[in-house]
Amino acid sequence: MPRDLVVGNGSMLVNFDHDYLIRDIYYPHVGLHNHIAGGKCHFGVWADGEFSWIEDSDWQRDLRYEKSTLVTDVRLRNDHLGLEMTCSDCVDFHRPVYVRKVSIKNLRSTQRELRVFFHQDFSIYGDDIGDTAYFDPAPRSLIHYKRKLWFWVDVQTRLSSGWDAFAIGESSVRGLEGTWRDAENGELGGNLVSQGSIDSTGGVHLDIEGDGSQEIYYWISAGHDYKSLRNHNDSLRERGAETLVNRTKHYWRYWVTGSKTGTADLDQRLTDLYHRSLLIVRTQVDNGGAIIAANDTDNLQFNRDVYSYMWPRDGALVADALGQANFGSLTRQFYRFCASVIRDEGFMAHKYAPDGSEGSSWHPWATDRGEQQLPIQEDETALVLWALGRQFDRDLNVEAIKPLYAELIKKAANFLCEFRDPETGLPLPSYDLWEERHGVHAWTVASVWAGLRAAAAFARGFGETEFEARYRAAANSMRDAAQRHLYDEAEGRFLRRLIPNGSGGYEKDMVLDASLYGLFYFGMFSAADPRIVATMNRISERLWVRTDVGGIARYENDYYHQVSTDVERVPGNPWFICTMWLAQWHVATAMKPSDLAPAKDLMNWVVDRALPSGTLAEQVDPYSNAPLSVSPLTWSHATFVALFREYLIKHRELTAGRRRERAQRTARGKASSVAL
Repeated sequence: MPRDLVVGNGSMLVNFDHDYLIRDIYYPHVGLHNHIAGGKCHFGVWADGEFSWIEDSDWQRDLRYEKSTLVTDVRLRNDHLGLEMTCSDCVDFHRPVYVRKVSIKNLRSTQRELRVFFHQDFSIYGDDIGDTAYFDPAPRSLIHYKRKLWFWVDVQTRLSSGWDAFAIGESSVRGLEGTWRDAENGELGGNLVSQGSIDSTGGVHLDIEGDGSQEIYYWISAGHDYKSLRNHNDSLRERGAETLVNRTKHYWRYWVTGSKTGTADLDQRLTDLYHRSLLIVRTQVDNGGAIIAANDTDNLQFNRDVYSYMWPRDGALVADALGQANFGSLTRQFYRFCASVIRDEGFMAHKYAPDGSEGSSWHPWATDRGEQQLPIQEDETALVLWALGRQFDRDLNVEAIKPLYAELIKKAANFLCEFRDPETGLPLPSYDLWEERHGVHAWTVASVWAGLRAAAAFARGFGETEFEARYRAAANSMRDAAQRHLYDEAEGRFLRRLIPNGSGGYEKDMVLDASLYGLFYFGMFSAADPRIVATMNRISERLWVRTDVGGIARYENDYYHQVSTDVERVPGNPWFICTMWLAQWHVATAMKPSDLAPAKDLMNWVVDRALPSGTLAEQVDPYSNAPLSVSPLTWSHATFVALFREYLIKHRELTAGRRRERAQRTARGKASSVAL
């Protein structure tokens, strides 16, 4: 199930699914550790002797955000119970505290007793071994802890602080579902402590007037010891949790104004998704520098692994988008992170955990023939240099580059120079950006060329002309080699890959792949180059999904989460990033304002297929438009940010050019009149 809502602050991240259940709580890093570990935290109400959990079918749910902020706007209505609730969720912008404000409205004209229940299903450090939960009677709070991580769970109403009822017990063992089931009769047993695989449920009792309303504040604070959490909780009770909701709401609205949008012919829906994308991207950026691909752990059921890693490629592309949106200062820690983890040999590993340790990988260190190979995707090393070079071009911050030059830039560039086929001048084989195939990929070639060009510019700036010459020569020969080996005259387009044939040569991979867009986007060839035009037109024609959903597939007969084998109509599931790549090409080739229309149409396609909250998945079902794989995908949102900025700049350039032309025509007309 996708994550419809995410809230966070760079050290704590909380995700909600389509039923408004908390499914993931990460702390102290975004992406590490998930203290829910695939479980569910339930939320329910007892009224007039009847009980209902929020995920039950008698609730109408509308999950959105308040405009331009990381505070949710969730509307819940149950006509059978005669209740309506509005919920505002956030993680405080500064401290690791998740807060939920619940405004409950009685839709009946009679006074009623309500009991509201909040369930916590912690698996601290990502597993349920050795957890402890207990009820602390003095503050009437629920405490969960294991080793050096503590979670303080509390509640407050207008009249009181602390839980009116509670239960702590075993969960997911010996057939026990957990204490949340105890709440369904409106009562909780009051067990004081439990350990092992456990959960807890707290209840709040309210008397609510006919047609009246009341508010509840529920929060979870994270920390490393009891004492500091107790002190903070006492202070929070005194100030009121409302202060955290309000200050967080204002902070993120203030933050997002740092990216000025200017004016263009884009409607408010597109601007809203641009701001929403920036905010969602920010939730996926760990304060330690790692930019996490996604934090939807439902993917755990697919292969017992997750997307909660920093892929250097994704991270570099996200960092570049943030830089385009004037958030370059946010990305400096990302480049420092890369400098700290790059291998001594000069390459980036497959992926990294947010603490800098190397992530899991399925790339082998040897070929099928037993020959040693590097288990890398070379574009991941190159794109870090490319993105860093583009950021320097924006801010010219030499101080930020100085500590990266030797440890990251030169180390990576030297590797890129050496990791080449002496016969062709192209990079040696590595794995593709889709992490599926080994070979010499057009996307990788373009990214390595761009990375070497960036490194050459840095070397020139630092006065190391011999390194500049080396990097530039390698890049130039690589571009020449790409024209010789990666363009197919018979097909009239570029190839996605050259496949090693085992005898020192290569075979052509003729499958059409959307990633060929990298040949122009990273600057190796002009977007208007006839060969690029032909290639992108073929992508538009062949990879467009011919259903009511539409969109661009990754490549022909894409098997990942494949829904249909009718590859003539559905070459693969539509991906947000691939569809936006086509839009970026339309922007890059536009010569007059009307040429931007196809890009705008594709941007509207993205908005129309986002979840109501504005969340973008990795891909969507080609028939139902349901989100597939993980949601939100950081790369999807970052690509929308980049596309939006590129559209604005091109629109401004073209309209300014039109104004100059009109002014020149007017001036020529006046000059002619004077001459007559």
